[in-house]
Amino acid sequence: MIIALNGALCASDKAVISVYDHGFLYGMGVFETFRTYGGRPFLWTEHLARLAAGACELGIPYEPDEERLAALVSELLQANGLTDAYFRLSVSAGEEPLGLPGNSYSRPAEILYVKPLPPERDAVEWRAGRPLQLLETRRNTPEGERRLKSFHYMNSIVGKRELSRYPWAKGAEGVFLDDCGFISEGTVSNLFFIQGDTLYTPAAETCILEGITREWVLRHAAEAGMEAEEGFYTWEMLLAADEIFLTNSIQEIMPVTRLYDPEGNELVIGGGTAGERTAELAARYRRAAEAGGDGQ
Repeated sequence: MIIALNGALCASDKAVISVYDHGFLYGMGVFETFRTYGGRPFLWTEHLARLAAGACELGIPYEPDEERLAALVSELLQANGLTDAYFRLSVSAGEEPLGLPGNSYSRPAEILYVKPLPPERDAVEWRAGRPLQLLETRRNTPEGERRLKSFHYMNSIVGKRELSRYPWAKGAEGVFLDDCGFISEGTVSNLFFIQGDTLYTPAAETCILEGITREWVLRHAAEAGMEAEEGFYTWEMLLAADEIFLTNSIQEIMPVTRLYDPEGNELVIGGGTAGERTAELAARYRRAAEAGGDGQ
């Protein structure tokens, strides 16, 4: 694949950063994952604002240029022969002397990765949804005041590896509880459930990453006839839900139709098919993405 390193296109196997880069040495870096629709990134301003805020919190001097980066996205699509793609924009602290710095960084590195999108599910496959596996691994607390979309991903990797212990969990997303036993988030997704006319999602205080797609859903819940609430919820409340779905920028809005606990006990949600409100939100999201706006 052709990627971009510090604004210049190059073959991915030729791209290098210094062994003294503090992203490599100490995990000091942030990133955003997004996809394009008709060649345009969706919720682009929101992604870049979160990236800039995270970089600032880590002492990395990086102000994303929206127009320049959008042009770079287009160049990479063309260079790789892709109409649309999966992108990751990473900003690393850059090369510095060995040792923990007392001041902010000065030479960040910017890498824009690209790869083909995963095969899209047809309508039948989408309505069948994904399983959700309760993990024994707990969601760790952020090292700062809130969770950043940073290079620190060990907790999610440990959770993903735990999934391999469960033979019944093929294709499942793993869901963490926080240290207090409240549901938190998936290994790579935010979690929502619907009960009656209310849409629920775990609060930021359960150590979640506040996803860009999650924020879109919260803004647009009323259009689907629901009040939205952020709070502290238990696994037992999830078991009683009418509908459940996951969100992230690549899979968009994905229904959950089966729940598993660590002993393999299964509960089918909504008769094993996506609920109508989940389907409505998903359709609204896709229309907004393809139109290139927020949907308002």
